[in-house]
Amino acid sequence: MTHRNAHGSGAKGPDELRRQIEQTRSQLGDTVAQLVDRVDVKGRARARAADLRDKAGAMTVQLRAGAAQAGHGVQDRAAKAGHVVQDRAARAGHTAQERMTRAGHLVQEQAGHGRHALRDRAAHAGRTAEHDTRVPGPVRSAVSAAMRHPRQALIIGAAGAAVLGVAVAWRRIDRCR
Repeated sequence: MTHRNAHGSGAKGPDELRRQIEQTRSQLGDTVAQLVDRVDVKGRARARAADLRDKAGAMTVQLRAGAAQAGHGVQDRAAKAGHVVQDRAARAGHTAQERMTRAGHLVQEQAGHGRHALRDRAAHAGRTAEHDTRVPGPVRSAVSAAMRHPRQALIIGAAGAAVLGVAVAWRRIDRCR
């Protein structure tokens, strides 16, 4: 009696029959393993979860690298912007300093002119007071002394003005009471 296999060819001997049986068992084992894999929902879920974890880990690494790169880019742009602002501020400071220096020189020059004009007027008034016969003698002698010593006269005049200012202030305070 000859056995026929599923392919329609019969075994030609006991050795070939054993080989066909082993081959069929192997195929059947593979088929059963595939069926077990399909039926094992927990196992497939675990495998899928592991795959997703691996993908998430890879994405995390990519995102961190991208964020770091973007952070460095932002930091570089901010540093450049800071340098630009700093340069502009320095230029503005230098410009302001130059303008203030020019203004100071101008004020100093004008003050010098004003001082000379005031001195000339005071000298003219002093000469007029010295030679005017209507001015009393003690005033003439005080004017001559002031012309000989202008700095001391200026100090005495400032002190007199301060005393006069204090007197006026005290008088106003007394009136308010």
